[in-house]
Amino acid sequence: MMLERQSRSFNPLIAKAFFWIKYIEEVGTGTNKIIEWCKDWGIAEPDFECAGSSIVITIRKSKLTEEYLTNLGLNERELEIIEQIKANKKTTSGEIQKLFNVRRKAANSYLKRLIDLKLIKRMGTGKAVYYVLTAK
Repeated sequence: MMLERQSRSFNPLIAKAFFWIKYIEEVGTGTNKIIEWCKDWGIAEPDFECAGSSIVITIRKSKLTEEYLTNLGLNERELEIIEQIKANKKTTSGEIQKLFNVRRKAANSYLKRLIDLKLIKRMGTGKAVYYVLTAK
């Protein structure tokens, strides 16, 4: 579906009316928008499946739900770090230090625990080190 598809509306009259009232832009752009939205939201790309005359789109929520993270035994600060990375796509030790008003050693211990749990990974080198989620 994402690589090769033939776009056509199932009801051309309704599609034309929606186009006139600017509810849709054109036929065939929706699947690409859905894929981009999922990327923006930090979740896996959706699965597209043709089922008879219908298209079924399966969008999976993030694995990193509050319930899942709480069951791992994360404390409030570690949960907040995960939320910050979800929102900003990445974080640094310096940002964690500012967020919690702690020294580098404390910030790095929070980050190390999240790395050990395989929730985040360290990227970059030297002063350009940052942390991203490993799971979505």
